[in-house]
Amino acid sequence: MGGVISHDRAAPSDGRQGGPLIVTEDVELLDDLLRLCAAAGALPEVHHGGPGRGEGWDAAPLVLVGDDAAGRLRGAARRRGVVLVGRDQDDSGVWRRAVEIGADHVLLLPDGEQWLVDRIADVAEGVGRPALTVGVIGGRGGAGASTLACALAVTAARAGRRTMLVDADPLGGGLDVLLGGEGADGLRWPAFAASRGRVGGGALEESLPELHALRVLSWDRGDAVTVAPEAVRAVVAAARRRGGVVVVDLPRRVDEGVAEALAQVDLGLLVVPPELRAVAGARRVASAAGMVLRDLRVVVAGSAGLGGPGGLDPEEVARLLGLPLVGEVPWEAGLLAGQAAGTPPGGAARGPLARFCAAFWDRLPVDAVGGGV
Repeated sequence: MGGVISHDRAAPSDGRQGGPLIVTEDVELLDDLLRLCAAAGALPEVHHGGPGRGEGWDAAPLVLVGDDAAGRLRGAARRRGVVLVGRDQDDSGVWRRAVEIGADHVLLLPDGEQWLVDRIADVAEGVGRPALTVGVIGGRGGAGASTLACALAVTAARAGRRTMLVDADPLGGGLDVLLGGEGADGLRWPAFAASRGRVGGGALEESLPELHALRVLSWDRGDAVTVAPEAVRAVVAAARRRGGVVVVDLPRRVDEGVAEALAQVDLGLLVVPPELRAVAGARRVASAAGMVLRDLRVVVAGSAGLGGPGGLDPEEVARLLGLPLVGEVPWEAGLLAGQAAGTPPGGAARGPLARFCAAFWDRLPVDAVGGGV
């Protein structure tokens, strides 16, 4: 159980902050609050009395005040980000005490534990503007969606943007292979299959393989593992909280887990070869994805995906699909040979694919999210 007292709250910060300040002499409550801080990955400062200025009260990003300590804080300087924490569900006086100390929230344990873990984690890792999240979907098999997703991520990282590439297609063989990093140390999707609740953004980023200056969450080559929709939601949300850009390689089918990823995508790119049959198949993919994704646009590739010439005019492809046209990805000779030699898609900075991706990011500022991009 929790509640809000109406007055201004602290604005979020873009960088990592310290842990919360805990003020209580209740040993059992302190144990609970320390446990919740540990679950959120935060290291708190503890005061048993009422801290004055210069003792953490002003600097802490969040202050957790035990109900036992409320009386000692009546004279403390008012600040934002104060939560009064108690246990007695029947004590109506807790609201009066919260007003007296200028608390933003009243939280009663154990009902409010998950909310408090989320709030502590927010202030511990810093919650700024979420990452611009771009999803890439193939209009048909072999259209080149995974290649484009990798190239977009590689190009964004080369431009100095914090970048994470998420492989949301368990049947795709693993994007780490496409990037030449199948042997790189770090966690893959099976490690997050049972995730529930919140996943720390910083912990996620640090746990993943780093390839070509970006972080990659890929599938491995082991036995098939089912990742719960709740885990997909938690992991993609954690990736977004780190800011910068997130590129998600999406499968053509839309199940519950894919829907969770689509719901957090700001802009979807449907990769379609300029062929009538490919356009017909892409219409079905666009219809399914469009039920969740609010902004879907088309990228036209060659008849063999990103590896050969095509037929239909790009504008005609977009018209038949009823989607805005992002552009046409030019055919890049030697793309497969370059990958075999260790150059990832988009790794050749002067190549047609890299130039296309660089122009895409230039037209789409990282801080432009949602339907206004």
